[in-house]
Amino acid sequence: SSSSSPAPLAFLRDLESKYSHQPTFLQAVQEMATSLQPLFDKDPSGFYQRAFLTMAEPERIISFRVPWVDDEGIQRINRGWRVEFSSVLGPYKGGLRFHPTVDEGILKF
Repeated sequence: SSSSSPAPLAFLRDLESKYSHQPTFLQAVQEMATSLQPLFDKDPSGFYQRAFLTMAEPERIISFRVPWVDDEGIQRINRGWRVEFSSVLGPYKGGLRFHPTVDEGILKF
């Protein structure tokens, strides 16, 4: 059947193009949006979709390096990130994450 409403989750296209290099982040965003689809369907103004997009992207991401020396005396460098989503309700909460398998896309959701 044809419908005049846009395809489900079509409002995520801009986000998907901006973060195509972060598949884990996009998967989390798509799963959350899918779970909220009944809410979006009841909102012809698009307010909830716009709010979702605003909350899906962090206000800022701080990226840094941490040099250290291992037990054999070899200097190593690790990357670290702090992802800060919203300061609307006060100071950010959370912490720093260090792990070889962690990247910015994982931390964003």
